[in-house]
Amino acid sequence: MTFKALLSSKTDDRVVTELVDFDEADLMDGDVLVQVDYSTLNYKDALALTNSRPVIQKFPLIPGIDLAGVVLESSNADFETGDRVVLNGWDLSMGHHGGLAQRARVRGEWLNKIPGNLTTRDAMAIGTAGYTAMLCVLALEDAGVTPDKGDVLVTGANGGVGSIAVAILSKLGYRVVAATGRPEHADYLHSLGAAEIIDRAELSEPRKKPISAERWAGVVDVAGGPTLVNALAETKYRGAVAACGLAQSDALNGSVLPFILRNVTLAGVDSVNAPQHVRQRAWDRLATDLDPKKLESTVQQIGLAEVLDVYEQIIPGKVRGRIVVDVNA
Repeated sequence: MTFKALLSSKTDDRVVTELVDFDEADLMDGDVLVQVDYSTLNYKDALALTNSRPVIQKFPLIPGIDLAGVVLESSNADFETGDRVVLNGWDLSMGHHGGLAQRARVRGEWLNKIPGNLTTRDAMAIGTAGYTAMLCVLALEDAGVTPDKGDVLVTGANGGVGSIAVAILSKLGYRVVAATGRPEHADYLHSLGAAEIIDRAELSEPRKKPISAERWAGVVDVAGGPTLVNALAETKYRGAVAACGLAQSDALNGSVLPFILRNVTLAGVDSVNAPQHVRQRAWDRLATDLDPKKLESTVQQIGLAEVLDVYEQIIPGKVRGRIVVDVNA
């Protein structure tokens, strides 16, 4: 049988993505066949579709690093027909067909069962962005950052990771300071729970001092580059910074002084290859620590074909919150 899918092909250095009828027989190897309900658009998806970075390593390929749906067939003992499942990262949209399609055949060890109170749409409203945000929160908790220690900074707060990080942290009782380059969206960030909004320009320019006045008990950073260096320089004694992105830069031209003089922890957060027990811990916490109303306020929903009209807006920061893709619309 055939189904609708986006398919990316490469000619010379140009990547072209089209909506096609794809044959199920051409799906890649895997022991679980999933009827996909929803996928998403993330920053990494935008990098892949614009070919800004070599995310897709095999062409032609169905893009999409996320999917949520229902198991149709399974030879994996951990899953059976009817199970609701979510998949974030692994090899999707790199070497294996991804989630921007109505069906996917994947390896069972890549899948997580969706907690009972979340729908497949909820799982994609959260998506890799929200799951990454939760991994960052867990990293701060594991480093000993608690609400009584002081303010937590979230950079890129209008984006997918940032929006959900603000919502989670505020629900857990932290005082959240949201950094954004779009002050016109201050009301949106306050509605998610941000206590204070600052201009990202305060953090994005290189500074001469390797260490600054203490401001942050913890940081969730999606930017990298000078923003991450400056956040580290302002982190309090025994504070922690969870770094999960490179929206500004992948460079880290800073100093060791925050680590030596203030015992700051820099925790790298990888969502692509995180082990399953870590993933399930994150998803179980998302089911309890993310306000459903706040989650819904971050979402805009589009159909599969509309992806081709939207993805180029993500990298320049023109998209707020989360984009959920109804692959059957």
